[in-house]
Amino acid sequence: MPERGVGGGVETDFGFARIPLREKQGRVDRIFRNVASRYDLMNDLMSGGLHRLWKDRLVAMLNPPKARAFDHVDVAGGTGDVALRIAKAGGPETRVTVADINADMLEIGRARAGRTGVSFVEANAEALPFPACAFDGYTIAFGIRNVPRIDAALAEAYRVLRRGGRFLCLEFSQVDNARLDRLYSAYSFRAIPEIGRLVTGDADAYRYLVESIRRFPSAEDFRGMIEKSGFARASFVKLTGGVVAIHSGWKL
Repeated sequence: MPERGVGGGVETDFGFARIPLREKQGRVDRIFRNVASRYDLMNDLMSGGLHRLWKDRLVAMLNPPKARAFDHVDVAGGTGDVALRIAKAGGPETRVTVADINADMLEIGRARAGRTGVSFVEANAEALPFPACAFDGYTIAFGIRNVPRIDAALAEAYRVLRRGGRFLCLEFSQVDNARLDRLYSAYSFRAIPEIGRLVTGDADAYRYLVESIRRFPSAEDFRGMIEKSGFARASFVKLTGGVVAIHSGWKL
């Protein structure tokens, strides 16, 4: 989380390292630019396909209506994986916008989406280019831990949602069982960077991603951050023994 460093400048986490806050976005952008073409394949390999079930659960919780208009924004969703699920689950008046800061990820998303009607916008989660109260739903899957200022992204989520709108965030969490956590840690730190090296040629990108999971706030602490941003009924549900959690909040 951002805080003053030894020299007085604002610093934040970048995996296990501390770097100037102003540098984080550029470093994250380079990581996703390097792995964009193999990003979805890596999700399948790293999770054994479980990410598909987690995203299906996210969309089921959103439950976009089929009989009325529904405007939704999926933030940090460049390849369209979640957005296309939402568009399919909703009705003919469901409109989904993907907002992502990385142009390479968006390019892949546009190609995947084809003529589905899902739109793609290059945008920063901390300063979305949308008017207040523009959307009925907001999702962000495996993206918020890469945002330099998480509190700013949460404030933007609250701003762009209409009254009655729902915020949902799918993110890695803390494993509840000690034995499972040891196995998960060994797999994460040893296997995932090696898989990343073989598939994308970039082990360091996936080493950062694994480290960023460990630096992310606990599920309860993140629930408090969501609540502090103004959302009501902030809650979370853990999946797969706590490997991931889906966080929820309402703008009431």
